[in-house]
Amino acid sequence: MDIHKILKQLPHRYPFLLVDRVTDLEKGVRIRALKNVTMNEPFFQGHFPYRPVMPGVLMLEALAQAAALLAFDALDTTPDSQSVYYFAGIDGARFKRPVEPGDQLTLEVELLRMKAGIFKFKARARVGDEVAVEAELTCAMRSIA
Repeated sequence: MDIHKILKQLPHRYPFLLVDRVTDLEKGVRIRALKNVTMNEPFFQGHFPYRPVMPGVLMLEALAQAAALLAFDALDTTPDSQSVYYFAGIDGARFKRPVEPGDQLTLEVELLRMKAGIFKFKARARVGDEVAVEAELTCAMRSIA
């Protein structure tokens, strides 16, 4: 899935779109996507000026965006202006390695279960062969009132 298809699926836009490409998608099972980390990312101006490191919460957000793509595909749906996809929980998050400009994050997300608009995922981001972050994510798809 290229960036044009991702833009049709996710409501996020610069500077908050954190998935550049989907390289593998097994319907209702797993997704593998990429986030190219460049020095041009706006968060590097303040995190940290002398040793730029991608904030951990943004690595988790990138994983959640990949998870959303997996969920939308599993449900054969496209998000619309009447629904939103929220974080509902982050369990067991562990940060193993800093992510710096020039790194490429490989986002790997596996769907563990889904029921009534609640999704549970096992997620991991790698730089090369090294795990940068791993967590279990819970997300909820809700109608906007």
